[in-house]
Amino acid sequence: MSNELIVKKCKSCGATVRVIKDCNCKGCGIVCCGESMEVVKPNSVDAAVEKHVPTYEIKDDKIYVTVNHVMEEEHYIEWISIVSDGRECTTYLKPGMEAKTHFKYIPGSTIYAYCNKHELWKKDVE
Repeated sequence: MSNELIVKKCKSCGATVRVIKDCNCKGCGIVCCGESMEVVKPNSVDAAVEKHVPTYEIKDDKIYVTVNHVMEEEHYIEWISIVSDGRECTTYLKPGMEAKTHFKYIPGSTIYAYCNKHELWKKDVE
């Protein structure tokens, strides 16, 4: 199994979807606003003033995840997920909340964070 999380986004309206299994037929796939949705590729290196790459700390059997990011109405982290062997656990966030959560620690998992302006970011867990 994989730790890959596939997210697609509509270029027109900005709607996002998580893909469980995508179609491989030519000219087929998930459509929104009359157009095929595009795969969002996760970034893993921060080059901007805003921070997006999740950081983590392991304590006992839990992993505490933080994204050092503003949580304003116009700019915030929408969700944080951890993926391991095809299983996903997600915490949804709203403006005004802290971009923090915790999950069960699973070595070799991958953490994802989704920013409403700068899209998908990831960090592999050691």
